[in-house]
Amino acid sequence: MKSYPAIDVRTGDADILLAIVDDQSPTAVEERDHSVRVFFSTATERDAAQRALAEQFEVTAIDVPDDDWARRSQENLKPITVGRITVAPPWAAISARVSALSPEPSALALALALSPQPLALRVVILPSMGFGTGHHVTTRLCLAALQTLDLNGRSVLDVGTGSGVLAIAADLLGAASALGIDNDADAIQSARESLELNPDARHVTFETIDLAARTLPAADVVTANLTGALLIRSAGALLTAVRPHGMLILSGIQSGERDEVRQAFGDAEIGWEREEDGWVGLAVKKP
Repeated sequence: MKSYPAIDVRTGDADILLAIVDDQSPTAVEERDHSVRVFFSTATERDAAQRALAEQFEVTAIDVPDDDWARRSQENLKPITVGRITVAPPWAAISARVSALSPEPSALALALALSPQPLALRVVILPSMGFGTGHHVTTRLCLAALQTLDLNGRSVLDVGTGSGVLAIAADLLGAASALGIDNDADAIQSARESLELNPDARHVTFETIDLAARTLPAADVVTANLTGALLIRSAGALLTAVRPHGMLILSGIQSGERDEVRQAFGDAEIGWEREEDGWVGLAVKKP
């Protein structure tokens, strides 16, 4: 059974913790009642983070079974809507289709199953602990930014694709092609499993590519939902991947990191910006 290395950190201020742990390459964060659970790709990265945080916090190292999180997700994870796009786990999408056939279908059922608004789009994502669900505010900011662009006929590169939600959404929004990349092979497998649940997304591919190890594929639009520290370190590679006059969508930026991240991208002009719950999303245009 797949399990994920994680730490449980007791804290009353999650924002401070997230700012500190940002440099430790976390893959996912789950805020709980009186603690924060932070996930990592490897036990080595988890143990290094535990040592770094131990002087300031009460930290416990754990390994979380994937099926345990999936079970709790089915109990608690609900569809979310950002503009035209609704992101839903498979069980919610199935429930909505069934409800839509009832004599008095709910508004959500209609939105998901019958799409009374012709432009409504649904992305079905199979949740996995390590790779996100599309529900975090940083992903919602990317989904909002994508909908400000005309993607028809354009290529999209999703860096750090995780569950694949942004690449799939880009396809449904009209992109000619969407490539999602991640340095974690398990994330790519998770994204491919989600892609199978979205038969209308016909131009999406996923590949295991390390952001730090090679030149990125070029695209008209690049999305990078990473961390503030990683965006700063990777600014050159991300800008190089964007074709001239293309757009780069940045997320995973805490409010206090906004100016430093912005400076890392030099002369790129801000075309869109939004802040939500202490997180910032930016869309910048390459000259």
